[in-house]
Amino acid sequence: MGTVSDIKLIDEKGLRIDGRSPEELRPIKIETDVLNRADGSALIEWGGNKIIAAVYGPREAYPKHNQDINKAVVKARYNMEAYSVDERKRPGPDRRSMEISKVISEALESAIMVEQFPRAQIDIFIEVMQADAGTRIAGLTAAAVAVASAGIPMRDLVTGCTAGKVDGHIVLDLCKEEDNFGQADLPIAVLPKSGKVVLMQMDGDMSVEEFDQATGMVMNAIKRINQIQRDALKNKFETSTGEVGE
Repeated sequence: MGTVSDIKLIDEKGLRIDGRSPEELRPIKIETDVLNRADGSALIEWGGNKIIAAVYGPREAYPKHNQDINKAVVKARYNMEAYSVDERKRPGPDRRSMEISKVISEALESAIMVEQFPRAQIDIFIEVMQADAGTRIAGLTAAAVAVASAGIPMRDLVTGCTAGKVDGHIVLDLCKEEDNFGQADLPIAVLPKSGKVVLMQMDGDMSVEEFDQATGMVMNAIKRINQIQRDALKNKFETSTGEVGE
């Protein structure tokens, strides 16, 4: 996070660099079953982000010392392709991707009924093909849809969004310029039915009042994003039912 004096992120009318109002989301589109060989998959387009999530399992955990006799082990792997950003990224895992993989694994485990699959493993691969800020939240939101698409029992979908501080203003769903040059970034993911927070991180500084405003924005947005997730799954199962009935 930093500030650059010659970049104006909020104009005199209160509009952001991409023309959005403070509480406006970028366009979000989710499609299921984009990969034939995965048990479940989803493609999310969120602003300039394009991310695929693929789920394999539950299947027997191997090697056996990785097994948990009481529940399934959830392993998420988050990866940004080398071509996903303007400046080519070095291929392979790095410290950031390993940290994001860990927090996504924990968030999804809280939603999946892992106790129904002892000694099993559920593998979730999240591939960022094009990055435009908020990739961990977009990837997690897509991964939750992919898990549900695979037919794996879940307590709830995991739904996330970000808010942040830009030019002294609290705004929703940061774009790349706001993420790079803003003053704070706050990604949050929850289980919408219970309101349980399963991921929360912050980069930068906010006052208590600003933090409350940001979390309020995110919680309102999550209701809209969760509906997009559910519509994607509803479309999948309605299409499947229609094909069977024909």
